[in-house]
Amino acid sequence: MKLTSLAVLLAAALSCTAAEFKSRPWTIIKAAGPKLQQLGWVVPRSSAEIASSPWSVGCETLDRDYTIFKNYRPYVGELGAKSARLQSGWARCEKAPGVYTFEWLDEVVNGLKEQGVKPWICLCYGNPIYGSDRNLGARVLTTEPELVAWCRYVEAIVNRYKEVVTEWEVWNEPKRDEGRAYANLFLRTAEVIKRVQPNATLIGLTVHGFAPVVQHFSYARDVLEVLREKGKLELLDYVSYHPYTYNPDDGNASADELAQLVHSFRREIKMFQAESGAPSEYHVHHALANHPWTEFSQPKWLLRRMAGDRMRDIRTSVFAMIDMRYPQVLLSKGLLRSDLQNTVIYRKPSFYAVQHMMSLFDETVSPIGVMKHESDQSRPLTVAGFRQHGLTRLLVWQHDRTPTDDLKWEITRLKVEGVAFKDPVYVELISGKVYALPPDSRQSTDNSVTFHGLPLWDSVIMIAERSQVPIGPARN
Repeated sequence: MKLTSLAVLLAAALSCTAAEFKSRPWTIIKAAGPKLQQLGWVVPRSSAEIASSPWSVGCETLDRDYTIFKNYRPYVGELGAKSARLQSGWARCEKAPGVYTFEWLDEVVNGLKEQGVKPWICLCYGNPIYGSDRNLGARVLTTEPELVAWCRYVEAIVNRYKEVVTEWEVWNEPKRDEGRAYANLFLRTAEVIKRVQPNATLIGLTVHGFAPVVQHFSYARDVLEVLREKGKLELLDYVSYHPYTYNPDDGNASADELAQLVHSFRREIKMFQAESGAPSEYHVHHALANHPWTEFSQPKWLLRRMAGDRMRDIRTSVFAMIDMRYPQVLLSKGLLRSDLQNTVIYRKPSFYAVQHMMSLFDETVSPIGVMKHESDQSRPLTVAGFRQHGLTRLLVWQHDRTPTDDLKWEITRLKVEGVAFKDPVYVELISGKVYALPPDSRQSTDNSVTFHGLPLWDSVIMIAERSQVPIGPARN
């Protein structure tokens, strides 16, 4: 009898699909929350249901087979991003000189388009058949034979996707001593793109890291000076950067300084936070290594990164859609948990957190900026203001430390200047729980509101009018 029962249980376990697995931290987060009256849960929107937004998600590393697109394809549209970053992978597209195989990329470009997600492509990395490296950290192309081959490839790929893809990034994370070489590569590439697709948007530089700042600015300055010398600054539509800091808020000042440098060359160039994310477990390789990350701290990090960018009206891409099987590690920066076969196991808490932010902060929401405020908090706060259809909403979080695993809220008196609310609700953005804020918990004047007993923590919460928040039943 015992053996029969064991066999039944084993068969049932083996028959489970990946979609049936749940993240234990997600279960814990759903059960936790501040001591307020819950009204329901945020109802998210898919990418197809959102007209436009500044949010992008990373679908990188497909060029090196670190992920498999068909395994996570339906989750991209579910997430709610309106664009997605791809890496074209010269070496995967051209395995024999002059012979291009784009079918693998067709599947991705078309699969994203069908879900209401617009792909943008980073043209990056070398090709061993021309003597250059195809991996992260590959040197910028400098020799004439490889540049000629590169330009032929760029022309071919832009021709193939010009009806769908209008944004092209040139290279990924050049080394910091390659500024002038990168500028030459950018100009050669831009010339080809603009010839084939005159209305193309060009993204460049990919300044990465943010420590120490002076090295990054030296590289960026070198590139911009070459473009100015050549009279070609107008080719650069966006400067992209990758701010990996253990406390996501620590990168904001450096990003602002970089923007100041860029705008001293040409005011019209926009900033694009084009890749940034945190792991969900400890790693000894890649950015933000050697820290005890978990599925509790990862969504806090992402929400604070996204809120800081949205507050400053900076377009943002979340890295990445799924865990990636690098040669050294299964890199856990994905919103989806995967295994060594690149199969989706479950949505992490970070998937839901990012989904809530993308759904609630589309293009109809405009940033006001940092709001003047007072509180009795023991830790410093960021209070960011936004406006949608004439109504105000706030994002609030503790910003002074790297996010922790704690599910604890500090009860706070918070006074915010320049805002007014009629019927506000409180939204915890990881779980998506929506809570009532009773009238006796706040005091309003003509130009300020004071909240009493407001639960705040080292993640982002939203205060908004009830009419602005779609409320429904619990998530799975």
